[in-house]
Order: sequence, then structure tokens, then C-alpha cells
Amino acid sequence: MRHIPMYIYFGDDDITRAAAYLCGIMYHYGIPFERVDSTQSPANALLQEPCDAFILSDYPHERFQPGQLETICTAVKNGAGLVMLGGWESYHGLCGEYHDTPLAEVLPVVMLDHDDRRNFSQGVLLCKEQDHPILDGLPWDCPPLVGGLNEFAAKSGARTLLIGKPLNICVTGETTDISSDGKIWPMLVVGEYGQGRTAALATDVAPHWVGGFVDWGNERITQKLPTGGSVEIGANYARFFARLVKWGGGS
Repeated sequence: MRHIPMYIYFGDDDITRAAAYLCGIMYHYGIPFERVDSTQSPANALLQEPCDAFILSDYPHERFQPGQLETICTAVKNGAGLVMLGGWESYHGLCGEYHDTPLAEVLPVVMLDHDDRRNFSQGVLLCKEQDHPILDGLPWDCPPLVGGLNEFAAKSGARTLLIGKPLNICVTGETTDISSDGKIWPMLVVGEYGQGRTAALATDVAPHWVGGFVDWGNERITQKLPTGGSVEIGANYARFFARLVKWGGGS
């Protein structure tokens, strides 16, 4: 019997708000998924269904019922993927607090045990650190900017694919100086847990931290949503997140 792929996407409020962005990308690329809003807890039956990858984005750990995170860990160990995207309710964040859950062992990064949110008014460049199928064919010579991130460190054996370089922009009269302060932030780290693929992105998929990343690419994609309305986004931004999700699911 042919395998029918399925992804479970947790968080980003609901599809009429921040979740519209990643939902729009997955609809555009034909990636089948189930959704759990940030205010909802997943049904146990949903987590028992065959799943290619779990996507957590701004989803509070406290929404999971007892034993559900352990169920996800077991599924990843047996071959499902786990992708966490950044945000105030991811990693530690303001109230994500995943550092003290079973996912701390599964994710390819070491999380802080306190507020890990970092904001940058002048932006952080996303720069390619090494080749990988998620990044192939995208114009990293013209990198996008993001406005914030969750601070974490790559685990031993994990691969850091993207790094962040904060910009310092100084305007004096008619002279504009642009430099980086020299600090490097891990932005996209990938690894494995058992038979499953894992990925951690430090920034988020939707406003506000995503910043100019959401408009990356001269080509535009407009995707209608089943709830009405649509999202209009940069094609390179959409390709990146589609590849990240699919890679997590083994494609």
C-alpha cells in the first residue's frame, strides 16, 4: 500500500492569524497536515496516527497532556521527524519551557533554562554555514534578515546549517557604515534521534521575528486559505520552509 504522508502542525495561534503563513506554504506545496491551535491540547488519538513529522511553532509545552510528549519522542525514535520553529513559546522562550521536557533529549540543540529570547532592531543576517538539501538552490549570496531568535547551542554531532550575524548600521551625515558585531548565533541545526530526523530553527515562521525573511525572493506566491483570505509571501521564504518541513518528514 502506498504511504500517504501526514504532518502535525502545533501552534502559531490559529489559521486566521500567525498560522496562516506556514499553513499557506503547506497548502501551496501540497503537504498534507493536521493542525492544533495554540490554545488547544492534542487528542491522544491524533498522536497515535502514523505521522511523518511533528512541527512545533510557538506552542506552549503545557498544552500537552501527560504522556503525550513521551509519545512524540517514541514516534521520532521510530522514524518520525521533529521540527521546532522559534518563538516566544518555543524552546524556553517566555513560556515555552521545553528545556525541562522529554523533547530536550530529542532536539539537536541544548536549550537555556531561562528566557532565551533575543531581539535585534537592526536585524540578523541568515548565512549559510554548510551545504544541505534544505538549503540547495536558494540565493544565500543575498541572505534574508530576521528580527529575533531563541538562543541555543548545537549538540555534539548535530550540524549547524545556518548562522546569524547581527548587523550594526551607523549613519553619519551622508555616510552609512554596515558591519557585524562578530557574534555568531546558531540559527538552523539538524540532527537525528533514533531513526528520526530533527531540526531546530532559532527564528520564527511568522511575524514578528521573521522580519524581512517573509518577503525573501522577487517572485511572489499568493495562496488562498480554506478559511477565507490569503497570504502573499516571498517565493524563497516559502521554498525554504517547505523544504525544512519535508526534510523533517524524510523527503
